[in-house]
Amino acid sequence: MRHVPAGGREPSARRKQARFMATLCRPSVSVPEHVITMEETLELARERHAGHPQLPLALRLIENTGVRTRHIVQPIEETLKHPGFEDRNRLYEREAKARVPAVVQRALDDAELLTTDIDVIIYVSCTGFMMPSLTAWLINEMGFESTTRQIPIAQLGCAAGGAAVNRAHDFCTAYPEANALIVACEFCSLCYQPTDIGVGSLLSNGLFGDGIAAAVVRGRGGTGVRLERNGSYLIPKTEEWIMYDVKATGFHFLLDKRVPATMEPLAPALMDLAGTHGWNASDLDFYVVHAGGPRILDDLSKFLKVDPHAFRFSRATLTEYGNIASAVVLDALRRLFDEGGVQDGARGLLAGFGPGITAEMSLGRWQTADEQAAVERTADESRGVRQA
Repeated sequence: MRHVPAGGREPSARRKQARFMATLCRPSVSVPEHVITMEETLELARERHAGHPQLPLALRLIENTGVRTRHIVQPIEETLKHPGFEDRNRLYEREAKARVPAVVQRALDDAELLTTDIDVIIYVSCTGFMMPSLTAWLINEMGFESTTRQIPIAQLGCAAGGAAVNRAHDFCTAYPEANALIVACEFCSLCYQPTDIGVGSLLSNGLFGDGIAAAVVRGRGGTGVRLERNGSYLIPKTEEWIMYDVKATGFHFLLDKRVPATMEPLAPALMDLAGTHGWNASDLDFYVVHAGGPRILDDLSKFLKVDPHAFRFSRATLTEYGNIASAVVLDALRRLFDEGGVQDGARGLLAGFGPGITAEMSLGRWQTADEQAAVERTADESRGVRQA
């Protein structure tokens, strides 16, 4: 998996091929310095769309999101302009390169790893386009090994945060004790389209924010969520409910009015995944889910029969940052860490929802580094007995 210098040791010597559970470590999160409040958003809508026949409805929907503040990469005066898709994409690349490395470094530090310990980088983003992916630039810029695998995911929207966790889990299952780096970079403000004045577009203008998140999934060691099972579910015939209409002016976000009600068909998928694992989705210790809006969290509480307080981390992200797309799940998990985590062995659910309509779901237990070390010692000792 890595180039081995002369006299060096093969990766298999470092990784003894025991199947330890991969652990999702503390995410690092950063939001841009420019802030727009709910009140400013509403006032801008009134000014720019004064004659809109459905303006009162749009204002009410924006207020109901509960989003108090959002962070954006440019001052609002610049955000409201549209210099063209080429300039916007150039800005996306420049801002990503300026902001992502520091977030990645903090995630590595929190996981107590170096860039040379990472075997795969999973990069998710739906708000700009680069080829080669930012993964190539990060490998060169930050000193990752040239043999580091690259998995860029560009078309899963908000669900991509959950998908990144799942693909990291899959990778660490296929390559025991490997380490994966997840990076989510979303500048939703660069997708603002001044000519889109449908109610769904106006709502989106008051809902989405910008943010960057990174987290490490360690194949061995680490404190966090020990990943045990993952799954995906797509609601049939809903692929046009959340989508981009790609035009010369860039990405035009389309949001169907039926989207807020999708938790009713998705909740059974969450329950089925938990049931397959021998767990009850209504009786877990922590929940980290994508916060696309308050209706999603309210419905999950209703259909999973879970106390609304269980979704406090996701709701806090929505309130303080808005919907930061694929980065939401990682930010909500970061808040769980900041609260002090939960007891060893606590069972939890992570889930991201997005276009498709798709749910990417994970189940895992909280585990501290000390507990993980004890498990690994037991496994090593057991392996030693078998080899003897």
